[in-house]
Amino acid sequence: MQSNVALKPEAAIRLHVGIIMDGNGRWATRRGLSRLRGHEAGVEAIRRIVEAAPDQGVGTLTLYAFSSDNWRRPKAEVAALMGLLRFYLANEIAALVRNGVRLTVIGRRDRLPDGIAAAITRAEAETAGGTTLHLRIAIDYSARDAILNAAARAAGAGELSRETFADLITGEAGLRDVDLIIRTSGEKRLSDFLLWEGAYAELHFTERMWPEFDADDLADALGSFHRRERRFGGLTAIAPAEVPNL
Repeated sequence: MQSNVALKPEAAIRLHVGIIMDGNGRWATRRGLSRLRGHEAGVEAIRRIVEAAPDQGVGTLTLYAFSSDNWRRPKAEVAALMGLLRFYLANEIAALVRNGVRLTVIGRRDRLPDGIAAAITRAEAETAGGTTLHLRIAIDYSARDAILNAAARAAGAGELSRETFADLITGEAGLRDVDLIIRTSGEKRLSDFLLWEGAYAELHFTERMWPEFDADDLADALGSFHRRERRFGGLTAIAPAEVPNL
């Protein structure tokens, strides 16, 4: 599905948007479906948003797919989620390449089931030339762990700048800080997601469950972001001294 939302002038900024994709299980339960069906519907929502994001001025999209804490879920559900990840890596890469989407995966890979880490590496290599959208998927991810690991690598390195330390956290030089973090399903927590990169991000919480989320919902969140940015003269990636006294 392609978004019919017109590209606004400010969208040329090519924002970095992070999404906590929450509510798959509750969406399914309310419909008398299995939680697996909810996660399958969540993959369909990923397709919609990946297609819609570039036309709405998003240059980088980071999706929270599986946190380090999610290993505590029932084994059957974790196995199903890993199966969906295998399916995505096997069946979506050609479409990503066709649409100019570069895929990278952040988080640990050493705890993933056999074959998935290798499939991720292949997918990243095959999509490396994409320039329309940078799609980052967080799997076995913890922002606290990312910061802790960066601190360990930086030990003994001498004086560090914020930019250098950010590169250690993200694993990517010059990655734009997060402008907007969206969480679906009505929950209002960051849940260990992009704590460094999202230090000055606008937060947008919606009651919509992730399987329901579509291009219009993304446009609503971005519209709210741009209205607030214009109202306060721009709050994106600014230093604490520049924050207005609200």
